[in-house]
Amino acid sequence: MAGRKGSHREAVRIFGAAAAIRDRIGTVRFKTWDAAYQDSVTALREVMGEADFEAAWAEGAVLSTEEAIAYAQRGRGARKRPASGWDALTPAERDVVRLVSEGLGNSDIATRLFVSPRTVQSHLTHVYTKLGLTSRVQLAQEAARHAQASPNS
Repeated sequence: MAGRKGSHREAVRIFGAAAAIRDRIGTVRFKTWDAAYQDSVTALREVMGEADFEAAWAEGAVLSTEEAIAYAQRGRGARKRPASGWDALTPAERDVVRLVSEGLGNSDIATRLFVSPRTVQSHLTHVYTKLGLTSRVQLAQEAARHAQASPNS
């Protein structure tokens, strides 16, 4: 679907992630899908060129299963969110909070999420506003409290 919308790099990352996940868990693609899969991969390789295709594939292949799912689903969160609080955070903002909680800096977060460091900073600014915080330290503390209070979110 990403490939049909012109998001070639995104489509290849998802293909790369799916192939790596299949390899890790020892499953194979259903034979019924082989022709369509090969057609899609060939078309993407032709549109992007070999070097860009391989780079995007490798970016997807290093994602964990959870990261790959989040990457494929990003931007598909609920459309009507409250203006403040944890429920106000977008999926991308939640990803940034999770990675801040893991101790990553903006550059590392940007690399993991395939965005620029400026985009990470923008997400953090929105998170601070929505949660009424003013610093990364406060965010890490609040995220830890939130995780303890609601372990399934």
